[in-house]
Amino acid sequence: MFRRFGILALAAFFAVGVPSRSGAQAPALRVGLPSIPTVLDPATALEGSMPFIARQVFDTLVQYRDGSSDIEPGLAIQWTVSRDGLSWTFRLREGVRFHDGTPLQARQVAESLDRIIVPAHPLAPSPNPAGPRLLRGAPGVIKDILTPDQRTVQINLILPYAPLLTVLAHPVFSIVHPTTGATRWVGTGPFALGDAGPGRLVLEANASYWAAPPRSPRVVLVETPDQVRAEADLDARSLDLVLPAGAPLRMQGALSLPGWRIGYLAIHTEKDPWRRRKVRQAVAAALSPPALTTAVEPAGGALGAFLPRAVWSSVEQPVPLLGGDAAMARRLMGEAGVGQAVVAALVADGSIGPEAPRVVEAIRVALGAAGITVRPRIEPGDAALHAAQSGSHDLAYFEARVDGGDPHLLLYPLSTSEGTTRGPTATNFSFYRNARLDDLLIRASQIAFRPERQRIYARAQAFLSEELPWLPLYVRLNWAVARPDLRGFRLHPSGNHRLAGAWIESAPPPGLGPPALTPPRAP
Repeated sequence: MFRRFGILALAAFFAVGVPSRSGAQAPALRVGLPSIPTVLDPATALEGSMPFIARQVFDTLVQYRDGSSDIEPGLAIQWTVSRDGLSWTFRLREGVRFHDGTPLQARQVAESLDRIIVPAHPLAPSPNPAGPRLLRGAPGVIKDILTPDQRTVQINLILPYAPLLTVLAHPVFSIVHPTTGATRWVGTGPFALGDAGPGRLVLEANASYWAAPPRSPRVVLVETPDQVRAEADLDARSLDLVLPAGAPLRMQGALSLPGWRIGYLAIHTEKDPWRRRKVRQAVAAALSPPALTTAVEPAGGALGAFLPRAVWSSVEQPVPLLGGDAAMARRLMGEAGVGQAVVAALVADGSIGPEAPRVVEAIRVALGAAGITVRPRIEPGDAALHAAQSGSHDLAYFEARVDGGDPHLLLYPLSTSEGTTRGPTATNFSFYRNARLDDLLIRASQIAFRPERQRIYARAQAFLSEELPWLPLYVRLNWAVARPDLRGFRLHPSGNHRLAGAWIESAPPPGLGPPALTPPRAP
């Protein structure tokens, strides 16, 4: 099964890079989405289809490279950080215009970021969850944003925050220009907003886009909440591409790629016997990767690291984190001085989806073979969160996402003392406290020099593999189903796939045959 996921992921990374040889203009690209928001404000783009739509219409200062969370220039062509890490300076690209013809200047960049960061800003989105989640509050780590000249933006911080660069690539921080009354935002991206109606949105190609004109003259986004109907529309050729919320119902034409969301099991380290490291090692030894993969497939795949592989600094552990070895688990329990009658209260987030009961059962069976009786309680999302934050569990099964593509945004909340205060602010459901680990993760968040951050995160992941306060179980896959004549499309692990290079290939003239595959650039 792992091999099948690998083949699908590889297929998702390959894209056709040869233009249509017929010379005819490409037809409109028709894309089915689970939902289309009624309010199109990229500052609200944390969930659903909005981040994907925002990626087509708006640009950010920097952007994610293909296949990873590494950063490349966007609207900013270069950037520097001060020696103390408190000032980031971005130099803007020349000649960029918004879709209404307004030239891009530093002032619009500062205003776009201010409305997300500054409390009670008159143009702030509602709701406005991005600032607190990605910038440690509102205004969080941001002191102010200055514009020394029309092409320079300076972001000053109250404390060093190295994840800022990666976070700025998130669609939430898109650069926008308001129209009259700020009822509609104008972007600089490869497509401009066109006609809109209930469940339908048309995007028109921006022929003067600074990177390159889109390959399709128009994209038609259609709301297709019924997955059966959506895949039937592919067969009927009324859709060219479907991006389902989860795994598709069929594998024909399907592409997948590991994303930035993982499932994990937190072990409550303030309780006996779970505070003993060998007991936590026993839990890890008992859990079976093949059983967990079977439970979550086809929505997810195997994960042998604390971070998704597409997030920079992810380290595959030299010794597998999970073993599937009940005998080893029982031996470790004996070495820990624990008998064979251990009972574990497991709280699970039922809002994860239909996979949740199957994953819970795989955990229950594996730990049962090691002498640990699991009493599961699958609760709706808010109820499960409240139970975990109150510390009423022994084990907690949840999912977590690296929202901004930076390792800090997953490792820090799940692993440090800051997230262990019981109540609504708790994010560390293992309630694990260790000053050494805290120091590593704090330092990694404050050092802008990437190679040094890489080394610190490698040490932090090695530390976690020894202490095991929480265990990574699987990684969620991003899925798409495409017609066979779709060209130039590739998945991105963030889920915010780019459509600018995608088009529908007309039938080639006789004798030319199909276009050749072009490998992607290495991340």
